[in-house]
Amino acid sequence: MHRPINGLIATAAMLLAACASYGPGDLRPGLREVEVTRQLGAPTARYALADGQSRLEFARGPYGRHTFMVDLDAEGRVKSWEQVLDPRHFDSISPGLSRDQLLRYIGTPSERFGIRLDGQVWSWRYHNNDCLWYQVQLDAAGVVTSAGYGTEPRCDARSDKSPT
Repeated sequence: MHRPINGLIATAAMLLAACASYGPGDLRPGLREVEVTRQLGAPTARYALADGQSRLEFARGPYGRHTFMVDLDAEGRVKSWEQVLDPRHFDSISPGLSRDQLLRYIGTPSERFGIRLDGQVWSWRYHNNDCLWYQVQLDAAGVVTSAGYGTEPRCDARSDKSPT
């Protein structure tokens, strides 16, 4: 008789734990990396910064609409953190940026696809009310050639069905 209730309690506890680890919550300067990963889980990427510092990427949300970057000093302690999938970050991306610089800045894209034989387009979903995503075109050498906003395909008004 108590098993279904225990199952519900366990499920509710897991859901609460998942919600608590979605964002950085109470991360503050000085916390150690182990405390960050205890709260947020394993990072989705790690990037080396100058002077032995590092940046941890935590991509989150349905379809990757949030990415939190946590910067650590050379001793592995939190210096700062921010959510990077937003127009402020996107609007500062310009041609000439390298693939590695782009990844360190806004993290792993939601989708990647090749164009012709000489490049790729990377796309990031982000939280907005306009059904947009941010896209960057990279050449074969991995250098940004253009960037801008586009309509996210799932929101496109066109139907995949052929006319009858």
